[in-house]
Amino acid sequence: MQPDSDDDAWRAIVENYGDRPEIERETAPVEEPAAAWSSYDDEDEEQAPDAREDEDRFVPPPPPPLPRTTPDRVAAWLGVFASPAVLLVSMVFGLHLPGFISFLLVGAFVGGFLYLVAQMPRGPRDPWDDGSRL
Repeated sequence: MQPDSDDDAWRAIVENYGDRPEIERETAPVEEPAAAWSSYDDEDEEQAPDAREDEDRFVPPPPPPLPRTTPDRVAAWLGVFASPAVLLVSMVFGLHLPGFISFLLVGAFVGGFLYLVAQMPRGPRDPWDDGSRL
């Protein structure tokens, strides 16, 4: 484009800015509804409940019991979660813990973490398992 045509194009844009074209709208004839709306009667439903609704509802099977873990693994989890919690609470409330107890809590955290990492399975449970269950 040349500068003259650019100036003309911008001038046309500025002159027509804000002008909106008027569109003739055709009005469609208003049709009467074929049937009137009827009110829904709740009393009929209360008097005659549909017994089939209860039969068609899905009822999941009862869940299996929670697995029990070994005491050493429980101690490792307590070391991982309870030790930092005790240290955090003592710091927030300004409680002074003896050095031996602080060292013991840090050791419990590190030991529990290392134990849990060491006990992790080395490979996947099922190489073809994508995690979905039906």
